[in-house]
Amino acid sequence: MTRRHFSLTEVLVQLPELTRSQLESYIRSGVVLPVQSQEGPLFRELDIARLHLVVDLSEGYHLDEEALALVLSLVDQLHGLRGDMCAILDAVAREPVETRARLKTAIREVRVVTRD
Repeated sequence: MTRRHFSLTEVLVQLPELTRSQLESYIRSGVVLPVQSQEGPLFRELDIARLHLVVDLSEGYHLDEEALALVLSLVDQLHGLRGDMCAILDAVAREPVETRARLKTAIREVRVVTRD
């Protein structure tokens, strides 16, 4: 599978509401981490999706850079936890029926205890 990288100019074309100075600021602050090349920064599709989110948050909710960094940190944590949960669920699905039943019971018991 060939990965497509986008130049800074191509990103600005895809996100017309984003200025060059804003994008450079997001790069400096680590909001996006493009691949550095001899031609300049190259952005992955993931970076572009993240920039769409950044634009939506900053325009829709008028978040300053500090609040934006906090929200993005939480989004990153949730994304990481989702990946961990998917891996756990895949691993459990590979176990025998008896093991899955025991785990289901144990999880219910733990959830009841933690709610109290």
